[in-house]
Amino acid sequence: MKRELNIGIGFVTGRSNVCSLINSYYKYIKEQMKIFDRKVNIVFYILFDLKYQGTDREEFYQLKPEVFEEEGITVKYITPEDIEQRKEKIKDYYKLSIEELDLIFGNGHARGRNTVMYYAYQDKMDYLLFWDDDEYPVACVKNEDETITWKIQANVSKHIEYMEKEKADITIGYHCGYISPIPYMSYETEEEEKVITDFIESISNEIVSWKSIKEKFEKNNGVTYADDKISDGEGAYEQQKENGRKFVAGSTLCINLNHIRKIPAFYNPPEARGEDTFFSMGIGDLKVIKVPVYHFHDGFLKCREIMENSFPTKLKLIKSSDKTVEKRFYKACLGWIKYKPLLMYLMDSEHYKEQMEVTHRKLKRSIKKIDSLYEKYNFTNLLDALEKYDQDVEKHYQEFLDTNRVWKKLKKKFEE
Repeated sequence: MKRELNIGIGFVTGRSNVCSLINSYYKYIKEQMKIFDRKVNIVFYILFDLKYQGTDREEFYQLKPEVFEEEGITVKYITPEDIEQRKEKIKDYYKLSIEELDLIFGNGHARGRNTVMYYAYQDKMDYLLFWDDDEYPVACVKNEDETITWKIQANVSKHIEYMEKEKADITIGYHCGYISPIPYMSYETEEEEKVITDFIESISNEIVSWKSIKEKFEKNNGVTYADDKISDGEGAYEQQKENGRKFVAGSTLCINLNHIRKIPAFYNPPEARGEDTFFSMGIGDLKVIKVPVYHFHDGFLKCREIMENSFPTKLKLIKSSDKTVEKRFYKACLGWIKYKPLLMYLMDSEHYKEQMEVTHRKLKRSIKKIDSLYEKYNFTNLLDALEKYDQDVEKHYQEFLDTNRVWKKLKKKFEE
């Protein structure tokens, strides 16, 4: 008789939307497991951050009673108190200080993922799939007549299938929908477009560029549509290095915990994003499989009806004048600008100062115009953040190294 398969699904979240997500899809996830020839146990890990949006604790406990009653499904909350207790409990065993453990355990984009990864490994999960709380397991395919075909996606089983078949270390899926939280900003002249270009280039990372964003705005209202064949499960491939590196997104990202000794830690500078980018820096020669399965990214949380199987007939252009998107956009920009210095430093430390000067110049040139488009949030704060994180880049580089050093110590103990 084959050994049972244990699959963790990790949510690192500050939004109660995670409850709606699990309530909507827990039965479908279990249904997907029927393709496997052995019993499958699913554990939902919910690590919530009360400070991220000032959410009340009770909002994270809005799961249906039926979720807890479903055979083969377990829900495991990781609370702030759990994390503190766990650190106290293990510090002597691992011979690590609280300061060192704070690099791995806690809230935040990277530490939250490291914490879930640790818990899942300790619980003897075989695989851990990270799933962001604003993504749904459906694909939107644009037809020739401009209508949309919606396809449900086997978003968990596809990852596990290729993990098992390819003996992969990591699998990653595709995204469609509103991938970028950047709303449309209108321009009438070349000079106005140049301002927007400077701004996007100053905050952009290895994925975001003005050219790609502009093309999506002009063709598809800023929406990325799914490829028909990929959404039907065709076209898996092993990812190869580009410019010496492999980059993965944080969701859907599946990790083979049976290969834990190979898996790097997540890291981001304080209050920054980039946890998946800095995780990617440690992938090296790991086997990464691109799995033909989509998640619809509801980047502005405008399509929640999808969770009720009510699918939009049209995906609208999200404009900067829409006041509901300002907070999301501001926080995204701030998170990006805070990790850009370290990213540039790691990618090309020899030319870091020159590149930083260009970034600073473009942001300074564009920030007042961008700020004038929004009322509530002060986008000029991005300039202060860039300067501060530029000054602290070597400190954050050392934290990045220390985080992986501590993670290696933990993994060594795992093997013992």
